[in-house]
Amino acid sequence: MTPDGTRAARDILTFYVENGADAVIGEVPVDRFADPADSPATPVAPRPVRETQAREPARAAPPAQAAPPAPDEAVMAARQAAKTAASLEELRAILDRFEGCGLRATAKQLVFADGNPKARVMFVGEAPGKEEDLEGLPFIGPSGQLLNLMLAAIGLDRTKVYIANIIPWRPPGNRDPSTHETQTCLPFIQRHIELVDPDILVCLGKPSMGALLGITDGIKRARGKWVSYSTGTRDIRGMAVFHPAYLLRNPIEKRMAWRDMLAVKKALANSA
Repeated sequence: MTPDGTRAARDILTFYVENGADAVIGEVPVDRFADPADSPATPVAPRPVRETQAREPARAAPPAQAAPPAPDEAVMAARQAAKTAASLEELRAILDRFEGCGLRATAKQLVFADGNPKARVMFVGEAPGKEEDLEGLPFIGPSGQLLNLMLAAIGLDRTKVYIANIIPWRPPGNRDPSTHETQTCLPFIQRHIELVDPDILVCLGKPSMGALLGITDGIKRARGKWVSYSTGTRDIRGMAVFHPAYLLRNPIEKRMAWRDMLAVKKALANSA
């Protein structure tokens, strides 16, 4: 038998052993319809199957998880929890133990924020992706690299801006967050913005624009226009721009993104 054949046979035997089939019935087939006189007088004794690998110990069953709260209850719990955060550190700790969003169970870790929390401009996207989920920081994949270039074009970098997402956990497979997931996480990003208290809020992409600025128009029509956003304590200037991921797919729109970034630069200079 070839080495590959030996390995395959060993794997099959191991499979049978692990599933409780640790002995063969006989070495020759038995015809149950044949005349008993024609059958052998002495049955062949069964031969145990030799185990090729040590049997793994039985794994303990995972502890039962509590059922997720109803959608309305989850949103209400998020609102109450977010209001209790008196600082960014407290908000992060609250999110770390919040169980009202199912994305927490599938993501590797919380993706809270990056940059300078005392910055005058805050960028907010929709949700982290694979790279962000691995590193625990927003916008560090290809979209983040493009965002870095966009910031550098107007004299900014991550030490001069603050970056977060509406959803702090990666949706499985980078799918779009559901309406319920967005509504559940919305109180936290609203409190996040209130605690940072920037002069300018830039929404990256249509989902962020709709959730935070309440704009239902398409991003192509709404981008680059200043609107008012209330932090709860004051009104600040808000604007929607193309998401860097969209620009990677549609590089021709970078000319419009450049205009929007120049508008952000001008607004920062005028409010200095």
